[in-house]
Amino acid sequence: MSVRRLADDNVQPASFAFTEENAAWARATINKYPQGRQQSAVIPLLMRAQEQDGWVTKAAIESVADMLDMAYIRVLEVATFYTQFQLLPVGTRAHIQVCGTTPCMLRGAEELIKVCKKRIHPEPFHRNESGTLSWEEVECQGACVNAPMIMIFKDSYEDLTPERLETIIDRFDAGEGAEVATGPQIERVFSAPAGGLTSLTAPDAAVGKTAPRSRKTADESVSVPPSNAAKPKTDAAETDPTVKTPLTAKAEAAANAKVKGETRAEGGDADEKQPAAAVAKPSLNDKNRPAGIERPATVDDLKLISGVGPKIEGTLHELGIFTFAQIASWKKAEREWVDGYLNFKGRIERDDWVKQAKALAKGGEAEYIRVFGKKPR
Repeated sequence: MSVRRLADDNVQPASFAFTEENAAWARATINKYPQGRQQSAVIPLLMRAQEQDGWVTKAAIESVADMLDMAYIRVLEVATFYTQFQLLPVGTRAHIQVCGTTPCMLRGAEELIKVCKKRIHPEPFHRNESGTLSWEEVECQGACVNAPMIMIFKDSYEDLTPERLETIIDRFDAGEGAEVATGPQIERVFSAPAGGLTSLTAPDAAVGKTAPRSRKTADESVSVPPSNAAKPKTDAAETDPTVKTPLTAKAEAAANAKVKGETRAEGGDADEKQPAAAVAKPSLNDKNRPAGIERPATVDDLKLISGVGPKIEGTLHELGIFTFAQIASWKKAEREWVDGYLNFKGRIERDDWVKQAKALAKGGEAEYIRVFGKKPR
């Protein structure tokens, strides 16, 4: 392992302090450990310090050491041992980590490194002239089937070409990094075959298969198969309630047959009397439907509420629900209506969406940590 040292004193800040929100998170994290074992929180605290400032400073190391009652040298040993900690200032808009391990190298990582040398700086761990970009070569980042790949902070960008990397660099340098699609940069879903599905393609074999959906990248829209194809079971927060598995389809057919038989026994026409649906969504005109609003300029991240995933968040947006305050105000009848509309009976009460939403609406993540003793999701 190469020698890792702290940055020169002339670039070190004079002091460090967690923000109010991060300080609350740090206290909650330390409290997770038994008495006398709080020093085990050193890695998560250093990571949070890095996320706050972009890199681990000498002042941050000393501050974390003081919080955990550790000698400075012990925290320094941790920071210099693990390469996940950046000991030099990195780009304010993007620090690009290029995977250089064998699968990525065989698929063109060297060309990606050439792009970084040309567009950012000839040497790693050096910023460009404006200080917005930096890069380094790292070991395996765990997406070998999608090689070559890079990571920018916590997001990965896979199946890259030199041209696509240049585009990504341009977008981040322009302050538009949040608009760049993460994950595969070609027509594929996560780690599915690049040329399309090769198994479970028959209608009876793909449990829960739905029509292809569209995923937009930063520069184009591509049609891809659903991300939950061929998965027999997923977390309830991400499951599409409209998808019928063979088991539920069989149960529904049996119920329909029973209704038809009862209709004939009564002398009615089975074709004129439709069987009741197994699960009927409540009407959008129901008086108990929560009031919606026009989409505001800034919407709350409803996924911070435990039990709300991207699919449910999208449905709530369709209903005009965009803020924590709206959910916090739901009465029992409104909660029951939403429960029925989402087709997840009891989920809102079980996960206590209202209490979570009240905490997030009142004080964001810091208040959530104070109430629940943990970070949301």
